[in-house]
Amino acid sequence: MRCPKCGCEESKVVDSRPSESNDAIRRRRECVRCGTRFTTYERREEMPLLVVKKDGHKETFERGKLMRGLVAATIKRDVPMEKLDGLIDEIVSELRDNGMSEVDSQDLGKMVLQRLADVDKVAYVRFASVYRDFKDVDEFSEELRSLAR
Repeated sequence: MRCPKCGCEESKVVDSRPSESNDAIRRRRECVRCGTRFTTYERREEMPLLVVKKDGHKETFERGKLMRGLVAATIKRDVPMEKLDGLIDEIVSELRDNGMSEVDSQDLGKMVLQRLADVDKVAYVRFASVYRDFKDVDEFSEELRSLAR
C-alpha cells in the first residue's frame, strides 16, 4: 500500500478490525519512511451479478435500475427509501448466499414482488403491472384477486 504523503510502498499494520458494516476489514497503517498513519479497507472481490433478460441477453445487475423501478412503484406512498434499500440488500444477499452469479429477470421480479407484498400492496400492484406485462384487464383483475386472498 502506497503512503498518501510520501509515496513509499512500505507500511506496517498498526490496527486491524472489521468495518462498521462488517463488509470489509479496516486497517490502520503507518508508513515506515515518514510515519504518516492512514486507513485502508480490504474487501472480498465479488463476481458481478448478471441478469438474464427475456430475450436471453445478459446485463450486469444495476442496483440503481431496480431502485428506480421501486421508487416508481411507491411514488405517493408512505414507503421510506431505507425500506426499499433494505429490500434490495435482502435480494442481493440471498443471491450471493446461494452462490448465484446469474439470475433470470423473471426470478428477480418474483423476489421483488414477494418482499413488496409485505411492504405496500399498492406498490406491489404497480410493480407487478410493469413486471408481469398484463395483456388485458382480466389478467390484472386476477392478480388483484390473488393478492386479496
